[in-house]
Amino acid sequence: MKDRTFTIRGAQVIDGSGSKAVRADVIVIDGVIAKTGSILRGEEQGKVVEADGLTLTPGFIDLHSHSDLAVISDPAHLAKVTQGVTFEVVGQDGLSYVPSNEETLHTLREQLFGWNGEPAALKWNFHSVSDYLSEVDKGSAVNVAFLIPHGTVRMLARGNVAGLASLEELNEMKRLVEVGMQEGAVGLSAGLTYTPAMYADDAEIIELCKIVAKYGGYYAPHHRNYGAQFLDAVDDCIEISRASGSPLHLTHCHMSAPANHDRTDLLFDRLAKAESDGLDVSLDTYPYLAGSTYLHAMLPSWVQDGGNKPMSARLADRDKRLKVVHELTVSGSDGNQGGIMNWEVIKIAGIERAEHMKFVGLSIVEAAKLADKQPVDFYLDLILAEDFKASCVIFSGYEPNVRAIMQHPRHMVGSDGILAGNRPHPRGYGTFARYLGTYARVEKVLTFEGAIARMTGRPATRLSLKDRGLVKTGYKADLVLLDAEKVLDLATYENPKTPAAGFENVWIDGVLTLEGGKRTSHLPGRAVRSRKTKV
Repeated sequence: MKDRTFTIRGAQVIDGSGSKAVRADVIVIDGVIAKTGSILRGEEQGKVVEADGLTLTPGFIDLHSHSDLAVISDPAHLAKVTQGVTFEVVGQDGLSYVPSNEETLHTLREQLFGWNGEPAALKWNFHSVSDYLSEVDKGSAVNVAFLIPHGTVRMLARGNVAGLASLEELNEMKRLVEVGMQEGAVGLSAGLTYTPAMYADDAEIIELCKIVAKYGGYYAPHHRNYGAQFLDAVDDCIEISRASGSPLHLTHCHMSAPANHDRTDLLFDRLAKAESDGLDVSLDTYPYLAGSTYLHAMLPSWVQDGGNKPMSARLADRDKRLKVVHELTVSGSDGNQGGIMNWEVIKIAGIERAEHMKFVGLSIVEAAKLADKQPVDFYLDLILAEDFKASCVIFSGYEPNVRAIMQHPRHMVGSDGILAGNRPHPRGYGTFARYLGTYARVEKVLTFEGAIARMTGRPATRLSLKDRGLVKTGYKADLVLLDAEKVLDLATYENPKTPAAGFENVWIDGVLTLEGGKRTSHLPGRAVRSRKTKV
């Protein structure tokens, strides 16, 4: 394509390595960076983009994304394109839609509605990793890599039920993981506080991670506890990495529980010890104090056993419901990191039924008062009435820990962005802009170059990408042109679907997806498959 050859003149280039910005020109020929440095007049190739006063960076890589359906159903995908994202890693938290059969795909569509919704135009004609990546290859707003989701694999091999896997079931899981890696997946994710993965033991995960390690992939767990036992859960992850030989990437690595406030040094000590032992460990976070998930995720695991129909029956049974109420309010729920519910910090984000729209944006306490119910009864009634489709935002973060973790040398950026729902978490539209505008330019918690490295060069290394993540000769022209003085996240909890400011142009393989701050019609994104073979 003729427009894949162009010259960018006079930009402040931040190359993604962490090095300081330098003023330079960049020539792109056929979607590949052909030259960087000083270019003489007359040496330009193609259209000249005058970038005086602007900053040129590599395209941003979202290491933890829930855009599984958006990348194959939403051509605009404004949440990510408008903040410089050119690459997303999906299949996160151990739950996605492949590998599957018709039965498990139906179950997953029900379970994950609060994360991804159900795009009306989407054809559900994919059951393997290869099928899904082929859908991406038809054209996407971003490049996409896929992690094999452990919970989905377990569901296909054993069903959505409690209990340890038999040897036969484990062998089937291993087969499914190996096929997925052969079809181009970059690793394995786990969601160990979500069903059915929470029923697995570490031995099961280790066996699957051994397969992943043979293909050069990595393990990305939503681990067993983000509450008071956070550090114990990190220890488990490190031991899984040690036993399996798989690199470890700690996803949304927030230490939010009060028991862990101002204790990030204990996390860093563990990471340093693992590194000194020869383990490859990294982490990502989003720069917010709230998390987000589907509303029924906090129910005890025994309630969720088997999926929506058994769940509904248990919650309709008086004695079982009383037991659920006791666990949620007195003894603690394993779906809530073992703790009791703090209804004040949970806000309703996504609703389907019109009569419940008045609750969107309210806390469970506020909504329960409006409905003249006790919070626990309102919560259980709502998730039942919504057929388990409701989603929530949970305010439980601790700013000093957020800042300390983002400064760690192995830190990278993952939005964990959920885009579905009436009022989803603003991290979907704002994560990358917030790191740059708030934490780099304004607060100076990070340097601008350091922030860029966390979303380009470092994640490219994590993904073993040899031709992306840097502004460097021979690399693909996945590029972002932005105004460093104006870049800012505009998405809020009240108006979360607001695009970021300060982004001018975004290219994938030299094709513009954003031009002059406006979305183009181009869909140059493709599946990026792991090219590593079994060793």
